[in-house]
Amino acid sequence: MVSDLLHHLDTHKSMGPDGIHPRVLRELAEVLTKLLSILYQQSWLTGEVAVDWRLANVTPIFKKGQKEDLVNYRPVSLTSVPGKVMEQMILSAITWHIQDNQVIRPSQHGFMKGRFCLTNLISFCDKVTRLVDEGKAVDIVYLDFSKAFDTISHSILLEKLAAHGLEGCLGCGRIEP
Repeated sequence: MVSDLLHHLDTHKSMGPDGIHPRVLRELAEVLTKLLSILYQQSWLTGEVAVDWRLANVTPIFKKGQKEDLVNYRPVSLTSVPGKVMEQMILSAITWHIQDNQVIRPSQHGFMKGRFCLTNLISFCDKVTRLVDEGKAVDIVYLDFSKAFDTISHSILLEKLAAHGLEGCLGCGRIEP
């Protein structure tokens, strides 16, 4: 898996604060695969992440509105490429666990590969049409939580992850060179 991720790095992306460019990792993939596999395995087993992989060069990008208002900017973070490779491995382990254990309902469309706003809309319209055809009343409530992800309690999130078997050294033993 490490080898595949290194070979498929986008060499047009920027490097992080560690100065390691994706082109270097891609071109030296054969040499670095085993070493990075050991580093990633050790990181997962100990739960420790290299300091350099936790640093970022942050650039504020203007969204819209008044440029003087800081809430109209979103941060874009350039992080370490080896750190991002490890993040992709963690994402793969989480995705595998979620699919294998059917943690997410089929009705969940947000942030799911192969599911989009359109598939959600089609599913929704199908359900509403079915209920109306059956002569049932349909009430619809739309909610838009501003900055919802910014307000999530990390402790509650960790509890939810643990309840679904995603705690401790996530992905231990699943690192393949």
